[in-house]
Amino acid sequence: MNTKKLVSLALLMGIGAVLHSIIPPIYLGIKPDMMLTMMFLGIILFPEMKSVMLLAIITGILSALTTGFPGGQIPNIIDKFVTASVIFGLFLALGKFRNSIISAGILTAIGTLISGTIFLTSAYLIVGLPGPFLGLFGMAVLPAAVLNTIVMVILYPVAQSVIKKTKYSSTTSIQK
Repeated sequence: MNTKKLVSLALLMGIGAVLHSIIPPIYLGIKPDMMLTMMFLGIILFPEMKSVMLLAIITGILSALTTGFPGGQIPNIIDKFVTASVIFGLFLALGKFRNSIISAGILTAIGTLISGTIFLTSAYLIVGLPGPFLGLFGMAVLPAAVLNTIVMVILYPVAQSVIKKTKYSSTTSIQK
């Protein structure tokens, strides 16, 4: 993994950590996980197993450190590993359609729903939930999916432009 890639991934994680820490909880301690958007952007820009696993580890740790959910540290780590793996697999399965803004938006929406489901399920099994699963899902996960998708649709073209202008070269990243 080269230095440019590591710096880019670190910037994405830093931005995600700041966003995740300043966004207030919207329902019973659950807040929209902006770290997910940055993790998905990193997966799309640098679709390599090493990068994806690094993103999953760092995103899980940073989300655990900045969570407002009581006992949400372990569930955050679990959900990031599973979500990153699933989104990476879906991204690879998209083939020639994977580098479009539509694909990025759809992957973000699906990924946020997967992440929220895994988070709530693991929190339920490990520490319990402060409210009903469906209520938490509907009041926190669904709005987070909408917000993350909107943010991705705005950020993805910007990231593509920056990557092209800096002449970053990767074998499978941004190609039209």
